[in-house]
Amino acid sequence: MYQVSTLESGVTVATATLPHMASVALGVWVGVGGRYESASHSGISHFIEHLLFKGTTRRTAAEISQSVEGIGGYLNAFTDEEHTCFYARARADRLATLVDVLLDMYLDSRFSPSEIIRERSVIKEEIAMYRDQPAEQIHDLLNALQFPRHPLGRPVIGSRRSLDSIDRLNIRSFMTSHYVAGATVIAAAGAVEHGTLLELVRPLEKRFRLGQRPKFIPAPPINPKPGFRILKKAVEQANLALAIRTCSRHSPKRFAVRLLNVILGENMSSRLFQVVRERHGLTYNIQSSSSFWDDCGDVVITAGLDPSEISKTLRLIRQEMDRLCTRLPGTDEFERARDYVLGQFDLHLESTENHMMALGESWLGFGRLVHPLETKREIMAIQPTEVRAVAREFFSPERFSLAVITPRPPRESLEEILS
Repeated sequence: MYQVSTLESGVTVATATLPHMASVALGVWVGVGGRYESASHSGISHFIEHLLFKGTTRRTAAEISQSVEGIGGYLNAFTDEEHTCFYARARADRLATLVDVLLDMYLDSRFSPSEIIRERSVIKEEIAMYRDQPAEQIHDLLNALQFPRHPLGRPVIGSRRSLDSIDRLNIRSFMTSHYVAGATVIAAAGAVEHGTLLELVRPLEKRFRLGQRPKFIPAPPINPKPGFRILKKAVEQANLALAIRTCSRHSPKRFAVRLLNVILGENMSSRLFQVVRERHGLTYNIQSSSSFWDDCGDVVITAGLDPSEISKTLRLIRQEMDRLCTRLPGTDEFERARDYVLGQFDLHLESTENHMMALGESWLGFGRLVHPLETKREIMAIQPTEVRAVAREFFSPERFSLAVITPRPPRESLEEILS
């Protein structure tokens, strides 16, 4: 089902052939994101992602969207810390059109000065929108605490100041050094044959810039003591976010961390949801999520709550973390968490788009295509003792970073509660 070819130029072509599907999803991936940027040009990867949709030497911005939407498909894109991807989905017999449009965007975007000015203003409005949403802003505060003075601690979107420093010359230079063949993956999933995609890409191969994937600055070491930041803001509801530094995507411990996160707070069956919301009624929403990058990772717990309940909520969170360190998860609870992960994995792969995402993420993240069955076997092999072991290793105060947005600070010391 999965096939991969690396062309002479270094461009990787990967496919997941799903003949029972009616659609095909195509993505052009570049192994570059926020952590590859300097402080002065923070946000340039996200800026370029926007500008790729603003016109090429062959198509206007309107014609780019019309070329895909006019055949019943859609276009989208995203930028994160380590990747940029722009992608499209349509009927499988329209694959040639999707390849033509997406590679036109990659190879021939104009980066018109007027579009740069206009899109800079658009992104500034996007920044303002996030700042007006404490549930979003809290993540920027948290990342800055976890990774001080490091690219991982800066918003992928950049800042108003860094955006003002980015001009057409900077964009062209960044594209030349980062948008290179060795950092590029063209991935397709659906009713597509591997050979067909190769035939569509090969005529354009010589137009890709030669080069290997750039290097990034390694993640900083864990802080010697917990990080804390309380931002006073005129809001009705306080927002709390607690990050715990864990392991990278390359660590075998990541599968146990994934199950730990489900037991702790990923869904409505989790301990935090049942204790903090259902039993104590302290919050409408509380959850946790896990992230894994090339050389580090984290589990992040977030909650929106009444400002007067911050200390009590944090104490309950700490109690549940301690309980995971001292007691093995029960058999029923552990099996529910494991089956949840496996079930979500299968549901996720019912979409051609998600198969395409898995291709790009696994090749850029691991240098190989990770078959779904391999991941499922790793999850099935995890034992409750391994979940407790990673809790004991990672749930220690020096790995914590806590950010709070609140109209008034809590009376108790949050640092003492976490410690």
